[in-house]
Amino acid sequence: MAQIFRPGADTLARVVLAGIAVVPVLAVGMATTLWRSPYATAQDVTREQPVPFSHEHHVGGLGIDCRYCHTSVEKAAFAGIPPTETCMSCHSQIWTNAPMLAPVRTSLAEGRPLVWRRVHALPDYVYFNHSVHVAKGVGCSTCHGAIQTMKLVRQVAPLTMGWCLDCHRNPGPNLRPREAVFDMTWAPPDDQAEQGAHLAAAYHVKSPARLSECSICHR
Repeated sequence: MAQIFRPGADTLARVVLAGIAVVPVLAVGMATTLWRSPYATAQDVTREQPVPFSHEHHVGGLGIDCRYCHTSVEKAAFAGIPPTETCMSCHSQIWTNAPMLAPVRTSLAEGRPLVWRRVHALPDYVYFNHSVHVAKGVGCSTCHGAIQTMKLVRQVAPLTMGWCLDCHRNPGPNLRPREAVFDMTWAPPDDQAEQGAHLAAAYHVKSPARLSECSICHR
């Protein structure tokens, strides 16, 4: 009787069966890795800007408070981007002819705002309110990192859903006195667990169960 299958058919069948089991697992693993990588989260990606504004110089060196430029951070959902007039309140007096500041001078002369590239961008279906976090004692550096050391701003945190939920489920470690919210060099005390719990109660922070509900961030 003629042979129906070739000699290598058994090996091929075993490879196909193994592939059916392994390929989906590898696909899920690769997708998860990609989703958590800087390619998807933009974590640690430095973006070129129309003007190389240095937080290292302005915040770390000169000690300018965050609220001088981000004027709405305590009262609105968005921290706000400073208008050209804010930049020129200083640069009409100093570094008036610096080549790197030419776009700023042009912006003022032509009445056109500078178009900055957003660094921390959440999807449209995510609701985030800066003022609420500030009022509850979450400091700038908790989410933005040591921005006073950055020549160009980069996104330090992954800003993934899991990262946000980790804080919402246990906010205490990230709470500080309101007077320290804008202190970029603040460090948690040794008894942060106790202090965080006290501040959560004092600031009427919602319970972890309530903060973990979908409607908190998806409205």
